[in-house]
Amino acid sequence: MNEVREECVVVGVGGSPGSLAALRRAAAEARRRECVLTVVTAWEAAGDGAGGTRSRWPPVPPEPDRWRRLARRRLLAALDAVFEGDLPLDPPLRPVLALGRPGPALVEVAGDGAALLVVGAGSHGPWQRLFAPSVAAHCFAYARCPVLAVPSVPPGVSSARGPGRGGGRRFGAGRRGAGFVVR
Repeated sequence: MNEVREECVVVGVGGSPGSLAALRRAAAEARRRECVLTVVTAWEAAGDGAGGTRSRWPPVPPEPDRWRRLARRRLLAALDAVFEGDLPLDPPLRPVLALGRPGPALVEVAGDGAALLVVGAGSHGPWQRLFAPSVAAHCFAYARCPVLAVPSVPPGVSSARGPGRGGGRRFGAGRRGAGFVVR
């Protein structure tokens, strides 16, 4: 993975509603800032620590090409869902397939050169947090650029708190990455 060298907006996508909301917001931010939109999908082969082959005997060898193709399909499906099959010319788009866990991969791709790192805030409950660490929390803790966590609110559903009443969450205050609240 290479760090970003010019100013851009980096966004992580995996196909979840939160990542699609993050992609929409990141595209708007990149357009507003007149910079490149770097769209990142992180991937791991099942034998690389994702746990897919640990319980099998004999172990199935990891197939990195297959997992990379699946990640590419996820990335293209997310772009298609957000841009409705018509990739934008503004902002310029740079797709990236990053090998590794999503949080560390996004932090590494953003590096020191990104203007903003955008992630979906997700909806982790206590059990999910126990078994699947939050990508947003990792990015807030370790990113060297501002991080924006976008909540995944289904279209047509308003926030329970309503506008202007603290409908977003702030993580990482006082850490390396600047935290933002999205309402």
